[in-house]
Amino acid sequence: MGARIITLATESADLQVVGAVEMAGHARLGEDAGSVAGCGVLGVNIVDSLETALADADVLIDFTWPEVTLSNAAVCEKLGKAMIVGTTGMNPEQRREIERIAQTVPVVFAPNMSVGVNLCFKVLKDIAATLGDAFDVEIVELHHNKKKDSPSGTAVRMGEIVADALGRDYQQVANYHREGMCGERSVEEIGMQTVRGGDIVGEHTVYFVGMGERIELTHRAMSRDMFARGAIRAAAWLGGKPEGLYDMQDVLGLK
Repeated sequence: MGARIITLATESADLQVVGAVEMAGHARLGEDAGSVAGCGVLGVNIVDSLETALADADVLIDFTWPEVTLSNAAVCEKLGKAMIVGTTGMNPEQRREIERIAQTVPVVFAPNMSVGVNLCFKVLKDIAATLGDAFDVEIVELHHNKKKDSPSGTAVRMGEIVADALGRDYQQVANYHREGMCGERSVEEIGMQTVRGGDIVGEHTVYFVGMGERIELTHRAMSRDMFARGAIRAAAWLGGKPEGLYDMQDVLGLK
């Protein structure tokens, strides 16, 4: 993701790469970020200090993991830098910390930066509200075998959107596991199923299953570039915005 973000950022007329950071001890520290990403020499060396990397920056794009993101967010808060957060797998407490930091600096926080996925988020709300309790809802997501969190942040957000449209509490109705004599399916529950294997970039399907008919809304990611392009679009949009918590719905004007 880092390499693709750097490469695609160099192709944007609105952005300039001025810093790149990696973990301490990484083998590529000190090398030119553009050369490592495969897009040519940029004159930007990879460092292990986020404060150094952000010295001349306006916005940080972060695709790491929850603990690192929170540490990076604290640095952005300290330096007054805007932040794009594409990290998934955060628990409620970690989300609340991002929300707190967004009171002092502008933050775009989204479980999925894809333009297509965020359009699906908007459509899902309308579908669920129209169909109501007459249709059972099941969500199935597929990802590569290296993905650490389950279900995906995108699948969880889909479940939250559907639950909200139906007047339900997602935390109460999400069903992650069925095995043995588990009884009949309740009307309120939203099934959440996970598949992991190979090099699947990402696939999400929401099933609305009624009597005699079924609606399926599917998004398939063909490459990770869609996430990088969305993050770059968000970074360009965030420039000059006041402090606050934004998401890709804001970036895309879908609200």
